[in-house]
Order: sequence, then C-alpha cells, then structure tokens
Amino acid sequence: MDTLNLRTGGDGEPAVLLLHGLGATGAVWAHFAPLLPRRVLVPDLPGHGLSAPLPHYSFETLTAAVARALPGGGPVVVAGHSLGGVLALELASGKYDVEVAGVLAVGVKVEWSQDDLGRAATFAARPARVFETRVDAEQAYLKVSGLLGIAPADPAGLRETEGGWRLAMDPAAFGVGAPDMPALLATARCPVVLAAGEDDPMSRPDQLRALDPDAVTLDGLGHNAHVENPAVVRALLERFGV
Repeated sequence: MDTLNLRTGGDGEPAVLLLHGLGATGAVWAHFAPLLPRRVLVPDLPGHGLSAPLPHYSFETLTAAVARALPGGGPVVVAGHSLGGVLALELASGKYDVEVAGVLAVGVKVEWSQDDLGRAATFAARPARVFETRVDAEQAYLKVSGLLGIAPADPAGLRETEGGWRLAMDPAAFGVGAPDMPALLATARCPVVLAAGEDDPMSRPDQLRALDPDAVTLDGLGHNAHVENPAVVRALLERFGV
C-alpha cells in the first residue's frame, strides 16, 4: 500500500481536494486552503514531499494512489494545478470510485512538442542531483516547481543525503508524458473549469480556449496563479457552490 502524506483541515461538505503540480508539494496551497469554508484535503503527490515514490509514474497510477488515500464520506470538488489539474480530470472519469462534483484545472500544459517530451524523459532517467548546500537545493526546488520569487521552499521538498542535499521529488515522476486533454474532458463526469494565467508560458489561454471556449484567463498572473493570487483562483470554485 502506498504511503501518501495527506494534510486535512476545516469542516463542511463537499470537501475540496487540492492537487499540486510537478515538483511542488501540498504546501503551495498554504494561502489558498484557508479561504475555503470546507473540509480541505491536501496531499503531497506520490514521489513528492513526504509521500512515498511509485514503481511507475503515469496519470493513472498517480490518480489511483491519491484515490486510495482519500477518506470516504461524500463527493469532493477538486482543484488541481498543472499536473494536478490532469489528475483532477482523470479522477473525474469515474474509474476510481471517487465521486467528483466539480473540477478546476489551472495551468495545465496541453501542447507538448517532441522536444518537450524528450527533455522530460531525460530528466526522468537521471538520478537525483546532490547539492552541496541546503540553499542550493532550495533554489533548485523553487526552479523545478516554478515558485522562484513567489514562495519559500517547503522543507518537506528537500532531503539531506550523503554529500549534501537533494530534492525529495523522485526524478522518475518527470516521465508521465503528455495528457490526452480532449479525452479527459470528454470522460469527466462533472462540470469542469479550465483556467490559466494571462502570462503563463506553459499553459497559454488561447490553447485552453481551443479545448473549451469558456476557459478562463486570469489577468496578470503566471503559471502558479493559485500562489500569486489565491483569492482570484479561489473565486472560480464558487461555480461549484464552494
């Protein structure tokens, strides 16, 4: 059985499940979660933070691990960022015995070139890099998670190891590949809101609108919009009665 680190807090239903992006941890939701008058479930994804790695990473294996860790007792609204947005849509397919009442997917990269996939596969095949100092490892964590300049490094995202410090993230997680967004949207059994920051270089609003004409552009925000302006992103959950 996987070991998934799951932070919980608050009261009220439906619960809100918050899924972070590749390279980050559940700590990215630290200023977002308190804005929700609901029970909140915030995992570190497998191979990230304090959660155990998986033998193999795919959107399906990651989603299954999250689903197994969730407490029962009613539907959930899911907000996911980047990779977390893909997992939110996968969870909404109904294949994981979790009732999903709504999905907010923010900053999902929907167009992948062969160069993009090749770089990701290269990162996935490399062993974890060891940094001489904790400060160097913190900078690497912030760069990988896209949080440089907008959030502090989560201590759970680092590991002290022989010769220095490394990221807690399992590099193999880079190998998840590109999501089939049209299929994920077609199979979702709940309302879905797609959103991206106006200045997000990874998930351009025009690319999202090609999938969904109602996709939301978040003015003046970048890839980690939920960190840059939690209140603006939180307001989108009101569409699901949250």
